[in-house]
Amino acid sequence: MNFSTDELTQQVAHTARDFALKYIKPHVMEWDEAQIFPADVLRELGKLGLMGVVVPEKFGGAGMSYTEYVHVIIEISKVCGSIGLSVAAHNSLCTGHILAFANDTQKEKYLPSLATGESIGAWGLTEANTGSDAGNMQCTAIKEGDDWIINGTKCWITHGKSADIAVLIARTGEPRTRNNATAFIVERGMKGFSGGKKENKLGMRASETAEMIFDNCRIPDKNRIGNVGEGFKQSLHVLDGGRISIAALSVGIAKGAYEAALQYSKERHQFDQPISNFQGIAFKLADMATEIMAAELLTFQAADRKNRKLELSKESAMAKYYASEVAVKVSTDAVQIFGGYGYTKDFPVEKFYRDSKLCTIGEGTSEIQKIVIAREALR
Repeated sequence: MNFSTDELTQQVAHTARDFALKYIKPHVMEWDEAQIFPADVLRELGKLGLMGVVVPEKFGGAGMSYTEYVHVIIEISKVCGSIGLSVAAHNSLCTGHILAFANDTQKEKYLPSLATGESIGAWGLTEANTGSDAGNMQCTAIKEGDDWIINGTKCWITHGKSADIAVLIARTGEPRTRNNATAFIVERGMKGFSGGKKENKLGMRASETAEMIFDNCRIPDKNRIGNVGEGFKQSLHVLDGGRISIAALSVGIAKGAYEAALQYSKERHQFDQPISNFQGIAFKLADMATEIMAAELLTFQAADRKNRKLELSKESAMAKYYASEVAVKVSTDAVQIFGGYGYTKDFPVEKFYRDSKLCTIGEGTSEIQKIVIAREALR
């Protein structure tokens, strides 16, 4: 791997960092407390090219690599995990699925508005009773002439109520049979497609998580992505990239918590000296810094393989698994370093602490990542 950062990457990271500090940081707790999803902020990020980082310029995107994309997610997530999550889900899941598997006509129709942030994207795979057991999904698509009739509900969907464009994976075969799912592009306003319950979450509260409901929703066959039965295989590929996103999100949250704790440890005095002088605190900081660097290296390794179009199921699972667990550990230690103040909303680490846990659950739990890693190791 090349560990140097070129000028373009530095500029992109700087742009994301400046935007986050200027337009996101002042509102973090306001959005969190009221569970406000600031869609306008995502549209402004789109004007900077950060909602279509890896989308080719011919489709209205920035035409950059996964390396720049990882930097974007890290920098935003250092300030607010919620906005980092929304940017990640939009880029890697909805937009990423269309970019990877849609035909040219579909790409030309949908990618420009997604890449510029004019349209907000969602991606629907998960259901209430089929989280990791996606082969048993109950949301079905039945062919009727030149259309598909969709019935069912998807849950835990980022931007489930607010998305303008969604990629839906629905079952087109018998439960738990091979090649039994197909992907479709759904547009807000299509009859029978609506948003459902919005979840009241522990963390990531400014990133909208809601149901998508399909009640005899009629979708033209031209909105089908790829061949019938390829939906789940496509999803596994999309999730490989999505796990890099969650790894980057985790690294950003961990860095935000670590930097806050490091600064506080220098300012907080006990027994006439900064608490950073005490070995109990200094060793925590040493562990935090080491683990963050290891998580970051795993993440950039996976991004490098993505850039070079190499197999990356193992590497993306490793990055997502390790980085998400590090985010939880680092944010927990950050709260401990702050002591009682860390348990209040007057300081930032309690939010990093709440936000971090989702990283071990979304886009495949830590346990699922272990299954993927073990399967690859035992080939």
